[in-house]
Amino acid sequence: MPEYYDIGTIVNTHGIRGEVRVLVTTDFPKQRFQVGKIVYVATSPKTALTIQSVREHKGLTMLTFKGYTDINQVLPFKGKKLQVTDAALQPLDAGSYYYKDIIGLTVIDEHGQTLGQVSEILSPGPNDVWVIPRAGKSEILLPFLKSVVQSIDLERKEAHVIVPEGLIDDAD
Repeated sequence: MPEYYDIGTIVNTHGIRGEVRVLVTTDFPKQRFQVGKIVYVATSPKTALTIQSVREHKGLTMLTFKGYTDINQVLPFKGKKLQVTDAALQPLDAGSYYYKDIIGLTVIDEHGQTLGQVSEILSPGPNDVWVIPRAGKSEILLPFLKSVVQSIDLERKEAHVIVPEGLIDDAD
């Protein structure tokens, strides 16, 4: 059975002819959202859809799907995730990682202390930020920078980091 990975969320419908507005969450929107590509709606069971048209509008990606020509057909998809299977994932360059590879890594600082596990990744601007929750303390927001992340070992599910001064509030 294939694994599925989120590439966006259908945030609303647009018009009456089955077009949907998608908030994209993939680093590869041009590859993922092309006419003829198959995507899946995270329904139970999953719904496979073939992209019929793609356009950009006000910061969102607008899609139509083959066989879906009416708003009532796509309305149940509102708020649902769009996904691709693991077969659609492309190999990445050395030093590049999919979010699925990073989430769950145990983060260890330069002193050998375990800081916690990456629970999510934020993309606020020029670099990603790893969110590392800590029991009874505030979460750590660790920037994904070469000066901070020293090594990533996917086999051991570990990341070794140098914590920037002042990033962690020891008063917590």
